[in-house]
Amino acid sequence: MGLILRGNNYGGILGASGVQGFFGEGYWYHRYLKPWGLNFEDMTFVAKTATYAAREGNMPLTPEYTPQERFPECIGLNPISGLVLNAVGLSNPGLEALLEEPTSRKWQQRTKPFMISVASLGSTPQARVDEMRKIAALIAEHRDSFRAPFGVQINLSCPNTEEDPRELVRESWDILTIMSEAGVPLMPKYSIDSAPIEAMLELQQHPACDAICVSNTLPFGWDGIDWKHVLGSDKSPLAHLGGGGLSGKVLLPLVCKWIARLREAGFTKPINGGGGILSAKDAERYRDAGASSVFLGSVAFLRPWRSKGIIAHANTLTWEEGVVGRAAR
Repeated sequence: MGLILRGNNYGGILGASGVQGFFGEGYWYHRYLKPWGLNFEDMTFVAKTATYAAREGNMPLTPEYTPQERFPECIGLNPISGLVLNAVGLSNPGLEALLEEPTSRKWQQRTKPFMISVASLGSTPQARVDEMRKIAALIAEHRDSFRAPFGVQINLSCPNTEEDPRELVRESWDILTIMSEAGVPLMPKYSIDSAPIEAMLELQQHPACDAICVSNTLPFGWDGIDWKHVLGSDKSPLAHLGGGGLSGKVLLPLVCKWIARLREAGFTKPINGGGGILSAKDAERYRDAGASSVFLGSVAFLRPWRSKGIIAHANTLTWEEGVVGRAAR
């Protein structure tokens, strides 16, 4: 069945936030990769992350909210190693502009369940909560104009709380309470580097937490990765942009292990897992670790010819929720 949220089926596989852009339009290179097997049919759309106010970030956008540069400086690819480093910096035109997109209100016209992704970048916990209050009000205002069911993925991956479980719980709890006013399914998204198991066990008690998503990129320098071995240097090639975050195959065993540990500890709500899925077997590894569905991201440009097969296979798997005792292979 895949990911069931408030009675609606979001499927066995979702897109990583932004892999198809803000509205599902994709990117210029997608049309050249289609003959090589790039195909997002039967994958649940998840929009690129938006903040309340417009944010320039590190990726200049066109008036249509697509990247100006064909090969953005803020993204580094290593297809041979199956790795991506990015420092996009949440470039976006602001949530209001996206909800009121002038030509067709594209989110509102979608006919299948999908997800919007939002983030707050305030410099303090209170500022982030205040910004989320504005985001919740905007979504609630526009909610009834949507044709299809939709949920909100709340990006809480930034280690603003310095990995203190009590702070992570407190801030996430407050944000979930505020976002519940939007009246749609909520799926907070975390990175395994800043989401302790004990914090997740507490947060699953929040009635507005419908599911969680893991993992976002891992920040350059995180001590769980041998960076010199992985990238060939102790210095990030995107150091001038803050270092960036890593995606790709290195993440898979780390995230699967984290999910298995979370299930072992007693987490029972749905888990949308992803990171490093480059083959159909990789989706099975997430299923075996205890995920309720997976999301697909970097494979779209690292191994595009495999995307269609991975999506098809993920949608045939039996995804179980609340199963403890699974081992990450």
